[in-house]
Amino acid sequence: MTTLLNHLSEGPASAPPLLLGPSLGTSYALWDAVAPELSIGHRVIRWDLPGHGGSRADLIGPGATVGDLADLVLALADSLGVERFAYAGVSLGGAVGLHLAVHHPQRVSSLAVVCSSAHFDGAKPWRERATRVREEGLGRLAESADARWFTPGFTVPRLVRDHRDADPGAYAACCDALAAFDLRDRVGEISAPTLLVAGREDPATPPAHLREIADAVPGATLTEIPGASHLAPAERPEAVLTALRAHFDGGAGRGMAVRREVLGDAHVDRAQARQTPFTARFQDFISRYAWGEVWTDETLSRRERSMVTLTALVAHGHYEELAMHVRAARRNGLTPDEIGAVLLQTAVYCGVPAANSAFATAQRVLAEEADGAPE
Repeated sequence: MTTLLNHLSEGPASAPPLLLGPSLGTSYALWDAVAPELSIGHRVIRWDLPGHGGSRADLIGPGATVGDLADLVLALADSLGVERFAYAGVSLGGAVGLHLAVHHPQRVSSLAVVCSSAHFDGAKPWRERATRVREEGLGRLAESADARWFTPGFTVPRLVRDHRDADPGAYAACCDALAAFDLRDRVGEISAPTLLVAGREDPATPPAHLREIADAVPGATLTEIPGASHLAPAERPEAVLTALRAHFDGGAGRGMAVRREVLGDAHVDRAQARQTPFTARFQDFISRYAWGEVWTDETLSRRERSMVTLTALVAHGHYEELAMHVRAARRNGLTPDEIGAVLLQTAVYCGVPAANSAFATAQRVLAEEADGAPE
């Protein structure tokens, strides 16, 4: 019988790992509208609290602490061969992230705390809730889930059902953990890059709670999401996704650096100068995915990527782009003879007319280079 938290892994196994933690009463379905997009560039691992979703209820018991939950998360990461990871968590899941960043800083590369807090307004209400749930179960509490989790008129039936179906004993043990949790005197020790995400309409952990952490953690940033209550990833997934991408990926920034290295500052500056609101998202897409993920993958060298790119451009007749990438190939270390060899290969597999046009384009570019002509 497994002693690990139930979890779902998405994305390439070789991608940087990103763990996603849920809030009390929900399952990893809380991240359904966000995780698939994050998994494009990350190995996303979302997990269930004990007694929630598919996790066994007996993984924790009465008197549990957030530290106990953090230990379960580390055991899961260890079982998956994940040593160091980025982490995002909502509410109780966010508290787990704070604990990990304080007590296991060597494991957390980057942290996002979503609709959570360094404390949860004292022990009394949580102890009272734990007692009530142990005595009555979760049915009555689940009836008020929408009011506690979402703005008026919004709901996610799957999450409400998960709340109702959670194990009362494990849920109560999670309440015990929240009752005992207070890291206000330690969050200033967090060294991982930290993002705080607040739901502007969140009554459980209002923006002031996130602001308190942001003020204490060196270099932390705070994002408030309008129209979001306590479960912002479910209610405002696009806004949460945008914030998490910018924090975890650095993809657009990293991609822009690679783009400049390969294509040259002059070319990128011209492209940026031509950017309009209509083309801005496309430019971000290029920087984030083409340059920030594909061109940074070390499986192929940049020389090899240039060879592949030249061939693909010849095959599709994109000669304007070909000129740009002939220049890029020279920056990536290809000699004129090697470029010629690549184009000769395209004559066999892409056709002589295509190769003829490609040679003409490449010859012009190489002649300009020899003459010292600007890009």
